[in-house]
Amino acid sequence: MKLTNTFTDFFHSEKAGGILLLFVTIVSLILANSQIQTEYIAFWETKIGHHSITDWINDGLMTIFFLLIGLELEREMYHGELADIKNAILPIFGALGGMILPAGIFLILNYGTTTQNGAGIPMATDIAFAIGVLSLLGNRIPASLKIFLTALAVIDDLGAILVIALFYTQTIAFTNLIIAFAIMGFLFILNRRKVHNLIPYLIGGVFMWYFMLNSGVHATITGVLVAFVIPFGDGGEKTSSYRLQHFLHKPVAFIILPLFAIANTCIAINGNWHEGLGHENSIGIILGLVVGKPLGIYLFSFLAVTIGICRLPKDLKWKNILGAGMLGGIGFTMSIFITLLAFKNQGEEVITYSKIAILIASSLSGILGFICLKITFKAPKKTFKDI
Repeated sequence: MKLTNTFTDFFHSEKAGGILLLFVTIVSLILANSQIQTEYIAFWETKIGHHSITDWINDGLMTIFFLLIGLELEREMYHGELADIKNAILPIFGALGGMILPAGIFLILNYGTTTQNGAGIPMATDIAFAIGVLSLLGNRIPASLKIFLTALAVIDDLGAILVIALFYTQTIAFTNLIIAFAIMGFLFILNRRKVHNLIPYLIGGVFMWYFMLNSGVHATITGVLVAFVIPFGDGGEKTSSYRLQHFLHKPVAFIILPLFAIANTCIAINGNWHEGLGHENSIGIILGLVVGKPLGIYLFSFLAVTIGICRLPKDLKWKNILGAGMLGGIGFTMSIFITLLAFKNQGEEVITYSKIAILIASSLSGILGFICLKITFKAPKKTFKDI
């Protein structure tokens, strides 16, 4: 299966980004538990205006990340793996299973408790980390599995966006929300009038973000909404959508996501950190990501093929889908993001223990997925040219 240039660029960008994310996370954890612990953690809480640096990253810069996700979703729907419904059904079913089963496991353990709102935490997959681990296996991985995992992770992100919009919005200021959607309507009219200059869309997006931020709906949703009003055209290299997507890849992979990781993993780990792992919340997160994710992806994919609505690619076996499902358990960025929304009124202790559980679960998922895929895919034999 031949990979398109756009997908190849995306894959390699996410690959390098995933490796960088791992590095900055380790550095952040070391600094947060070093002699400069107090100063380091205090820096990220420094107020700029009425918000801390961490808030500006989470509510502001992450909107740009969601803009890129929206542009990638749009491209997948028009020209990618999701354009052909027959090809899209397998990762769609896999993604659904990878969201439903982890959330179910979490709720079984936490229903009726103060932490039941965290059901969305184990539903997420971190595209950058998952693809970063997959890339470590080199050319032994067929294109069909790369496409399956990428499409699954993109659909998973869409699910996370819907979860954030539906379940992590508390009080709504309808006037601001109406103004935000009115701006979106104006941008849609520009789209229909074939205005291809990106400037009015980006300026409108900034105003839309401001009113969305003050509406009660999480401001990062703006990124996805703006992505779908930017002209897509034929999807070629000269279109507004392609140019913006191509421009955003590297800043998102090498600046925005690393900043998010650094700001949100400056966790001071005290001597009794392991006590939090016995809490239903932590157990739910770990079991949801490490067990629920691969099982959900595997079982729902198997169901879709069994009832005959799609086929398993010829060069893949079910054990390969299970390995990809394990990589789907790398929640990290999106899981931490949802943690901040779910437990913002619960106090720092719950958030810290949740982050530790996410780091442990994501590490386990990455290691297990790597081992499983390395065993199930034999390394290609070297030819005389390779020597």
